[in-house]
Amino acid sequence: QVQLVESGGGLVQPGGSVTLSCVLSGLPLTYYALGWFRQAPGKEREGVSCISHSGNAANFAEFVKGRFAISRDDAKNRVYLQMNDLKPEDTAVYFCAARFLDTPNRCTMSGSFDYWGQGTQVTVSS
Repeated sequence: QVQLVESGGGLVQPGGSVTLSCVLSGLPLTYYALGWFRQAPGKEREGVSCISHSGNAANFAEFVKGRFAISRDDAKNRVYLQMNDLKPEDTAVYFCAARFLDTPNRCTMSGSFDYWGQGTQVTVSS
């Protein structure tokens, strides 16, 4: 069975940092682009970042550019989201996701992802 499990969420002060981690099992990460999405209460889910299955291409939402970084470690079946300079508006449930793509250096948050985790809550508040 394919499973994605996020961890690392919690309460953080504005301006603080936190790293989210996602462990994936049941699929060969070599063939999947990986992404992070978030959903705040009362709002639609939005893409945060994604990384190609080769690891040499990444995209970021405009509202996190310069603050967040994404990385993957296929040997450990993990994808990470480093979040810096957090703002109250970053408060949301963060989900990791995997998507099969036919090219190793392509990544996009548009379109559908095949597998999703249950999410981890990140709350930014003083």
